[in-house]
Amino acid sequence: MLLSSTSKSLDLSRPQIMGILNLTPDSFSDGGRFIEPQAALKHAKQMLMDGATLIDVGGESTRPGADAVVEQAELDRVIPVIELLRQELDCWISIDTSKAVVMKEAVSAGADLINDIRALREPNALQVAADSGAAICLMHMQGLPRTMQQAPGYQDVTAEVVDFLQARVQACIEVGISRERLCLDPGYGFGKGLDHNYELLGKLGQLRLMSLPLLVGMSRKSMLGQLLNREVDQRLAGGLAAHLFAINQGAHILRVHDVKEMTDALRVWQYAAHYLT
Repeated sequence: MLLSSTSKSLDLSRPQIMGILNLTPDSFSDGGRFIEPQAALKHAKQMLMDGATLIDVGGESTRPGADAVVEQAELDRVIPVIELLRQELDCWISIDTSKAVVMKEAVSAGADLINDIRALREPNALQVAADSGAAICLMHMQGLPRTMQQAPGYQDVTAEVVDFLQARVQACIEVGISRERLCLDPGYGFGKGLDHNYELLGKLGQLRLMSLPLLVGMSRKSMLGQLLNREVDQRLAGGLAAHLFAINQGAHILRVHDVKEMTDALRVWQYAAHYLT
């Protein structure tokens, strides 16, 4: 399976790791650490050395309760860093945004993938993404970051996530975005309670019926902290277990903070899986 943009393709016959590069002062686990472009570049280089294939650049925190960031502030955070990464690194660069203008400018600066928690539902986002030629990740979210964890509710969380993503895929196809440019994210922690998250993880294989690459991100999230009674900096083991379970259910891209540890865990998993008969 491949994920394609206009200029390149990513081989997903083996799981790939996406390293998180937050350029925000208020992200839930590493806010403020990589705001300066040179610090961001250094961290990106380290994640690539540790085993990442993609770097996901974000300029707006989407943690529960997060405030919105104005367009210009987000541009000021992400565009200089994307330009620097593109000059220095030969890797996939992802822009984590829902704003059409940020998408357009980020792709012009060198981003290969648009990673949108709102699945291209913001004004002009669908058409801008179509015209960009970039690959696109469509994520499910119930509600908005500021309020999404107050009272999430579903009749059947997996079925509703599948229905939503199918509708967004169809919307993309209708504006000329090929399926080869699309991947899907069930949106762990985005408008979902503890049992919603784990039911959706346990039934992740149902999303494979859509025959598109699956991206998952559970790194350091509250679904781990609530289950294990662990603070953010103590959730590594739980996150590794969750992502390895997701691979067994068909996940192709793992979005994580702790790239070196995820690479080690994945290497062990792959070596053992090689001997499956």
